Amino acid sequence: MIRLVCLLIGYVFGLFQTSYFLGKAHHMDIREYGSGNAGTTNALRTMGKKAAAITLLCDCLKCVLAVGLIRLLFRESHGEIMSLLVLYGAAGCILGHNYPVTMGFKGGKGIAASVGMILAFDWRLFLIAAVVFFGLFFLCHYVSVCSLTSYLVVFAGMVISGRMGRYGLDLNGRLELYGVMGCLLLLAFYRHRENIRRLLKGTENKITFSKTKEG
Repeated sequence: MIRLVCLLIGYVFGLFQTSYFLGKAHHMDIREYGSGNAGTTNALRTMGKKAAAITLLCDCLKCVLAVGLIRLLFRESHGEIMSLLVLYGAAGCILGHNYPVTMGFKGGKGIAASVGMILAFDWRLFLIAAVVFFGLFFLCHYVSVCSLTSYLVVFAGMVISGRMGRYGLDLNGRLELYGVMGCLLLLAFYRHRENIRRLLKGTENKITFSKTKEG
């Protein structure tokens, strides 16, 4: 039951769709432009760098805040499984961002919210993911490749850290942790399925900031 509560807390936080509200401020529904997603990359393409930066920051922050609330509420009663509860809360936030009931279940792809998840869960994994993301970005300029590769690296890092005893969980707890993260990894690949198809066809769009419209 406590896991479901954390999922629901995260989901409520995830319903705040930054790019959608920014789009409305620009008299547009961002889901009707560009890729049709309410996320950072589409905000960059349709509204410019400033809107993208705000979207990234706020979508990341909402996951951090959800995790912070969960830590505050349950650190005394469920401290021994806090790592699990944090991940459930973050997963709920990503689900709320990707499938918001308030917007007909049409949201983003969850990458910015995932940045918040990694930052709130383990800052060491966040630093590794950041190096991987930006290293790849300056080589290929495909945000989808950078995002999915970083997700894979975080999953591997979480497994290694868990085996080292970093999260204070027993074997069953660690397996559950890996299972939740594995589901989020699969969800990220599923949400990027069109990007993957375009990559295979050689038609995926690159992001080059010098050519991006200013917001």
